[in-house]
Amino acid sequence: MEILAFGVQSDEKPLIERAFDGHCEVRCLDVFLTEDTAPIAAGHEIVSSSVNAELGPRVLEILAAGGTRMIAQRSTGFNNIDLDAAGRLGMTVARVSYYSPYSVAEFAWTLGMAVNRRVVRAANRTRDFDFRLDGLMGRDMHGRTAGVLGTGKIGEAFTRIAHGFGMRLLGWDVAENPACMELGMKYVPKQQLLAESDLVTLHLPLMPETQHLIDAAALRSMKDDAILVNSSRGGLVDTRALVAELREGRFTGVGLDVYEAEAGLFFVDRSLEAVDDDTLARLVTFPNVLVTSHQAYYTEDAVAQIVDTTVRNVLDYLAGRRSENVLVPALARS
Repeated sequence: MEILAFGVQSDEKPLIERAFDGHCEVRCLDVFLTEDTAPIAAGHEIVSSSVNAELGPRVLEILAAGGTRMIAQRSTGFNNIDLDAAGRLGMTVARVSYYSPYSVAEFAWTLGMAVNRRVVRAANRTRDFDFRLDGLMGRDMHGRTAGVLGTGKIGEAFTRIAHGFGMRLLGWDVAENPACMELGMKYVPKQQLLAESDLVTLHLPLMPETQHLIDAAALRSMKDDAILVNSSRGGLVDTRALVAELREGRFTGVGLDVYEAEAGLFFVDRSLEAVDDDTLARLVTFPNVLVTSHQAYYTEDAVAQIVDTTVRNVLDYLAGRRSENVLVPALARS
């Protein structure tokens, strides 16, 4: 049996091929799974998708018509998949429920410190042999307040780093994490966290309840000199509202590894094309904003775990086994 994997990065390909070796054949494609590319999967019972795949009802119908019965998503998030439609079509859907939380937490700190200490601006200057310090002043994180929205595994890892910096810790989540509380975190209402934090970081899943969690009102409640970091899901932040606040000269820095309209933009080279997303185009012009390409998870350790779990999900499906990674229950294979 051949597995068809969509949206595979060049660094990821050898890991996928090595992990599947001895189990199944795998063909890796660099194109993403969309309505236009879905017909390529015809004749493949199992398809592996990336986080930026567009798996709405129409795409799932095309896949099902071509014989696909199982989708193995190579990510934790699954807001890009219409699970109800997959269930109606008799398709099994599995994800990667866990991988290294340190990859994302460490990168979130990378973004926060890069905008705080003006690292990109400094690097661009020194390439032109401009070694002035004007405009490069940052702030100590020690003694300041970190607000963590979402204190699961990644939020906890971020909190441990913040504790190492000697920061005051505020948290907000539906459930309190005892490990974070042992580090001194105080759980407070979201409004209080936003108002008191010098650095706000997001580590939440995207769902209807969290869509635009950071909206215009939330942004206005933050300190004028706060730092905002989002390495989770782009839809957590109302980007238009963020741009409006940035135009007013607010925030010391904003570090974004995700963008709410990133599908079709991120993970591909658009450098020679005209990008028609005016919001993103405006966002990247602000000197205190750093946008990266959804790479927080992209470490050897995390990607290896993602690939290994994907292989296990496929083997579980073929054997008729269930695991905590299954989002839409497996049906008996004919």
